[in-house]
Amino acid sequence: MQQLRLFFIALQFFTRLPIPRWVGFEPAWLHHASRYFPAVGLVVAAIAGGVYAAAALVLPPAVAVLLSTSAGIYATGAFHEDGFADSCDGLGGGHTRERVLEIMKDSRIGAYGAIGILLMLATKAATLASMPRLAVLGALLAGHPLSRLMACSLIWRMEYARAEGKAKPLAQEMRGGEFAIATLTAALPAAAVLYAGWLTAAALAAGLGGMLLATLWLARKFRQRLGGYTGDCLGAVQQLTEAVFYLGVLACVWN
Repeated sequence: MQQLRLFFIALQFFTRLPIPRWVGFEPAWLHHASRYFPAVGLVVAAIAGGVYAAAALVLPPAVAVLLSTSAGIYATGAFHEDGFADSCDGLGGGHTRERVLEIMKDSRIGAYGAIGILLMLATKAATLASMPRLAVLGALLAGHPLSRLMACSLIWRMEYARAEGKAKPLAQEMRGGEFAIATLTAALPAAAVLYAGWLTAAALAAGLGGMLLATLWLARKFRQRLGGYTGDCLGAVQQLTEAVFYLGVLACVWN
């Protein structure tokens, strides 16, 4: 029951979806809810995949992908996209650690953030629209949980860069056992789409390999520029690795 509570706490934190009243809330639960970050990704993937599957029956692939992407953004309240845009603004416009953190905390979006999120969404939409239908569903169901696992790896191995922040209660620590739970919840959907034949082993490996490289690159940049990570950094990792996963899958499908 406590594990179910932790899942619902993570779902409430990362999405705008309602949770049962019996769950309750204790501030200490946030410290351990990050283990279900990939499980929340599976819920978002199910929503986006369901919208895509329904829309693709009567609409062109590009339109179905755009509706699917919109559904996913609505479900999360653009939580991760906002973090990606803030990271683009901070890293693009700041020259010192303090200035980068100041820019990232500003609720206004700048040129770097606007251009970055536009190109990111366009890349994801164009990539998915170029895949066969079953590959799109497989990419969504595997990509969302795996990209959130990549964000969890920062919580597991790095220090939080701010003294305070909206993500600090959730992201200030992650034990090895908790990361193992996150890994399992991300691996199961990937194994399922592989078993179903929606993605090939080569496509899954290409996508995952790209995700690992992108995560290592961003983690190194965050360590150099900030001395750690923030909640916005987690959103940036999730968004970039999700896009890279789709690109890896498409590279195999296309060829």
